[in-house]
Amino acid sequence: MCNLSAPHSFRVFVKSPVFRPNKRPFVTLNPFSSPSRRSLPSIQCAVQFRPCIDIHKGKVKQIVGSTLQDLKGGDGGSDPVTNFESDKSAAEYAALYKRDGLTGGHVIMLGVDPLSKAAALEALHAYPGGLQVGGGINSDNCLSYIEEGASHVIVTSYVFNNGQMDLGRLKDLVQIVGKQRLVLDLSCRKKDGKYAIVTDRWQKFSDVFVDPDIMQFLANFADEFLVHGVDVEGKKLGIDEELVAMLGKHSPIPITYAGGVTGMADLERIKTAGMERVNVTVGSALDIFGGNLAYEEVVAWHAQQKAFVV
Repeated sequence: MCNLSAPHSFRVFVKSPVFRPNKRPFVTLNPFSSPSRRSLPSIQCAVQFRPCIDIHKGKVKQIVGSTLQDLKGGDGGSDPVTNFESDKSAAEYAALYKRDGLTGGHVIMLGVDPLSKAAALEALHAYPGGLQVGGGINSDNCLSYIEEGASHVIVTSYVFNNGQMDLGRLKDLVQIVGKQRLVLDLSCRKKDGKYAIVTDRWQKFSDVFVDPDIMQFLANFADEFLVHGVDVEGKKLGIDEELVAMLGKHSPIPITYAGGVTGMADLERIKTAGMERVNVTVGSALDIFGGNLAYEEVVAWHAQQKAFVV
């Protein structure tokens, strides 16, 4: 389990236009005094399968995340490497997850075009309260997704803005939707031997690294973390076991890992490396997304993990 006894302070750079004029551009915070002094929630010690619905241009797809481009002006640039494009709608996948009692799944809009947003809303309507949503979330639209049925909103680029952590934006989100409805996406790539949080379709490295201190700090502002191992995501080459181990050892709140799962053995590796504290998302490997791993087998595995918890 995590050691929660030693608080940490962070010097976070915040661009002054985001804050009110009387705010300093640098702030030093004790994370355990903000937003509250309540003790951090305990984590249920059983791995859960968290399903996903990735939407690109209105279609449910599985892509190699590192090939996404932040396209300017709509249609320019190269298309991402696509592993699978479904003929089923996002709402149909949501209904499947609802049927099987799977909660905490994420709907990710890989682009904020109208077709993708419409598909995401259809999924939320098909499974109200059962899915989290991410992609283009900000303080202006976050509450609307909760009102449309999302259990949580997932945020990365809006908070990790221009390579820095924008604490003003993070606090705004907490004020609007509440800590209990906010998931921070700490998806990361290796840089100089450390895991740097990446933003803007995973193309831009931030100056914030996923480590024990930053997880302790951010846990005060979020209900859960979501972490894609971007270096392996969508490639079906195996998980990033080093990353999973760090997440399991140090995250003080529930956390979900995605990236590189190829078969049932990888689920067990995540369970072991993550000390039974890291939930798992499986994408391209599943047969419902064109892979070879039976979705029903993963659902059965999920049910077995829940049975272990008394």
